[in-house]
Amino acid sequence: MGVKASRFRRTRRSGFRSRRLRDAVAAAALALVTAAAANAVDTEAPLQNAEQQSLYRKLLEEVRCMVCQNQNLKDSDAPLARDMRRELRRMVESGASEADVKQFLLDRYGDFALYRPRLAPNTLLLWFGPGAIVVFALGATAFVIRRRMKMPIPEED
Repeated sequence: MGVKASRFRRTRRSGFRSRRLRDAVAAAALALVTAAAANAVDTEAPLQNAEQQSLYRKLLEEVRCMVCQNQNLKDSDAPLARDMRRELRRMVESGASEADVKQFLLDRYGDFALYRPRLAPNTLLLWFGPGAIVVFALGATAFVIRRRMKMPIPEED
C-alpha cells in the first residue's frame, strides 16, 4: 500500500507542475496579445469622408517605411513613419489625389518609397530582372540537357 500512495503523490505533483506551467504559458500569451493591442500604430480618428479614409488606408499599405524598409507605414512605429503618416493624412484631408500623394513621395524619397514602384528606365531591372534570370536558367538547363543527350553512351564490358 505504501508504493501506491507514493505513486499517487508523484502524479499529483507532476499534475500540479503541468497545471502551473499551463497557467504560466497562458498568462504569457495573454500578456503578448495585450501588449500588441496596446501598441497600435495608427491611433488617429478616422477621416470624415469615407472615400478619403479608404485612400488613406490604401496609401498606408502601399508606402514603405524608410527606416524599417520591410514594413509599410501602417505597421511601422518608427518616428519617421509617424511623420510620414501625419503628412499623408494632411495631404489626403486637403483633397490631394492618389497620384499627387505618390508623386510627392517619389520626389521626396525616390522609387524605393513605394512597394510597387512605377515602370521607369531606372526600375526596368527591378521589374524584368527576375524574369530574365528565370529565362536564362531555363535556357542554360535546356542547353546542358541537349548537350548530354548527344553524348555517346559508354558501353559496358
